[in-house]
Amino acid sequence: MNSKTKRLTTVGMLCAFAYVATVIGRIPLVLFLKYDPKDIIIAISGLIFGPLTSFSVALIVSLVEMFTISENGILGFLMNVISSCSFACTAAFIYKKKRKLSGAIVGLFCGWGCMVLVMLLWNYLITPIYMGYPREAVVKLLVPAFLPFNLIKGGLNAAMTMILYKPVITALRHSHLIETNQIKSKTKLNVGLILTALLIITTCILLIRSVKHVF
Repeated sequence: MNSKTKRLTTVGMLCAFAYVATVIGRIPLVLFLKYDPKDIIIAISGLIFGPLTSFSVALIVSLVEMFTISENGILGFLMNVISSCSFACTAAFIYKKKRKLSGAIVGLFCGWGCMVLVMLLWNYLITPIYMGYPREAVVKLLVPAFLPFNLIKGGLNAAMTMILYKPVITALRHSHLIETNQIKSKTKLNVGLILTALLIITTCILLIRSVKHVF
């Protein structure tokens, strides 16, 4: 199997995993907003192969989701692609420039922040259309609902990407789907990284409890 075939096989497999994560991992959080973990897989694909791969995986998975399980049609597809790409492509772009542990962490945090800001804007623009809400009602929900939802979503995705990236890379290497020297980063799974991820997850859980108490 040549390198191009290996890459296509790996990307196809990551698309499948991301879609399965969407189907079985949906969790209602705030009002009608549901968390799903597909962006973890999309971010990992970008950390391995670059931001263009993150975009491709996000596009494919969101398209399949639109024709199978989505209830929001083309606008839901658009929101999914924007959300996934603002997180995963940002993280992958920064990591591509600095392929070290610090680059991965900075990239994931920047992706988290970018997604929060971008989705606040797009929720303001698109949610009134595809949810049938008056724009004034959406504006009132931006801070108490959409902001904490995206903080939670981005935080969980960033934390789980930190934890899962190294095991996924190791598994792909053992399966000979990527070359041993293909990933030249120094992303060791260390105690500090795990503690950082656990701190983010704990913060997100506390935020979930606070938001659910409000609503």
